[in-house]
Amino acid sequence: MKKICILAPLVLTAVSCTSINVKEVNGDKNAIEPICIKTNPKVIIPDFLSVLKDGIKQHNLTVKIADETYYDCKSILTYTALRSWDVTPYLSHAELRLKNLNGEEIGSATYHHNGGGMSLSPNKWNSDKSKVLPVIDQLFSGVK
Repeated sequence: MKKICILAPLVLTAVSCTSINVKEVNGDKNAIEPICIKTNPKVIIPDFLSVLKDGIKQHNLTVKIADETYYDCKSILTYTALRSWDVTPYLSHAELRLKNLNGEEIGSATYHHNGGGMSLSPNKWNSDKSKVLPVIDQLFSGVK
């Protein structure tokens, strides 16, 4: 019986998974596009911005990259992404927030890898794209 108690935490760590929480964007695409992605210089993941842009474009939405000028945008997407380390860096957390020009949130999504570096789950080393695209798909699933 003691062996089971000792092994239980190891098994739980090994099968850790990801959590995705989404408040989907609903409504007419003309109400939110063009979408400006506000660049976040603190995110140092090289392909993250291009994955975001390509993922949104797959929903036939107009996307622009912007630093501070949003004069022709109907909504602004902000993001953050964090990497953790376990032999090699991997995307461990990402947040997306879509707001209208009045600052009201019209959609949000969070990706989080549970278990951290102790996790033996091989999906933590999947590409950033394979992690983020399903989140983007859920975020924009209600746009028509």
